[in-house]
Amino acid sequence: MSYPSFGKNSESAVYAKALDIFSLARNISSYLSHDLAHLHKNGAEDPNIYFTGDIVQQSVSLGPEILKAESQPFSEEKHKYAASVMRLSNLLYKNCERLERVNSNGKDFLPLLRKELKKFRKLQHTWRLTL
Repeated sequence: MSYPSFGKNSESAVYAKALDIFSLARNISSYLSHDLAHLHKNGAEDPNIYFTGDIVQQSVSLGPEILKAESQPFSEEKHKYAASVMRLSNLLYKNCERLERVNSNGKDFLPLLRKELKKFRKLQHTWRLTL
């Protein structure tokens, strides 16, 4: 599995966990979007399919925001990007909760992603204190 290239590699645990979350979210999204892609009898699409794209977009944005926070010279800028990482992880968690209510077999994998997000939040708390 290939990870997105964010320009520079980071050795931090929070960055590594962000890459794991991205990989997991991408796989879950592709599984769920296949189940949700069918049209309803009235020709309308399932509105929950958009949440599958949201979890991928939010998870792919975690890595660059972490790298930006780590590379900033001033504390205020570091904390601005760290706050962005927190917002993204919170949105990602909420979208996982929304997707758990859809009618798909793939929703069984979402608690795994939420568990990884909980671990990420713990790492993120420590990481923010070190910035």
